[in-house]
Amino acid sequence: MVFLGAGLFPSSAQFQFPGAHYSKGQDVSPTFDGWESNPDGSFTMYFGYYNRNSEEEVDVPLGPENSFDWGNGDQGQPTHFYAGRRWFVFRVLVPKDWPREKRLVWTLTNKGRTNVSKGWLQPEWEVDKLLISKNAISDNFLRTSNSNPTADNMAPVITGCAAQTVTLPSAATLTATATDDGLPKPGLGDRGGRVEGVLIRWIHYRGPGPVRFDPDVSPAVYGKPVSSETKVSFTAPGDYRIRAIATDGAMFSSCDAEIKVNAGTP
Repeated sequence: MVFLGAGLFPSSAQFQFPGAHYSKGQDVSPTFDGWESNPDGSFTMYFGYYNRNSEEEVDVPLGPENSFDWGNGDQGQPTHFYAGRRWFVFRVLVPKDWPREKRLVWTLTNKGRTNVSKGWLQPEWEVDKLLISKNAISDNFLRTSNSNPTADNMAPVITGCAAQTVTLPSAATLTATATDDGLPKPGLGDRGGRVEGVLIRWIHYRGPGPVRFDPDVSPAVYGKPVSSETKVSFTAPGDYRIRAIATDGAMFSSCDAEIKVNAGTP
């Protein structure tokens, strides 16, 4: 059994999670990515994961092999795990009377291994939006490539992600729209020379079978709202959660669409 704690390294936004890289066959470990105080006195704990494969995506259904030790075991964690290190994937809200030393434990069993991440309110693991932006820089889903995020920059506001029901082989058509405050300004963000602005990316968050998006990411748009429509194809019936992530190059936000996929007529 492997235990993983916080993965925060404030002095190095380029930190690469340790471990060998394989294309497939390796396990996924949960990670505790830090905690944040809320205005009402409650706390938010952030979790992510590290899939040690460079290509293989892993699925672990909710239940004893993918569970928290608090509540009913479902705290919003994913069941579909993309390759590599994924930061700040979801948050768990705990009350203001949460004991400082109490652990919130996420257990993930896959590929013959059980990995555990324990989150608690250790002062060194407290984060704010600037530290979140810097630590998420290695996650290409979040695209926080801005090297100098500022406190006045607000995350995009994303809407849409309406629930749907489809019957195989039909696909779902999902739409999301994001607005932004115009920060960071062009020329201050993407060091790779790509188009700057806000873009929306679609990912498979929960659900029993492979999912295909057409397209999976929108072009980046600066200075006006950006809308993204994607056609989502499924291979197996079941309940799915599809996530849209809006990022401006420094801050990010998301919305989730709950999709019920019914089996087709034989």
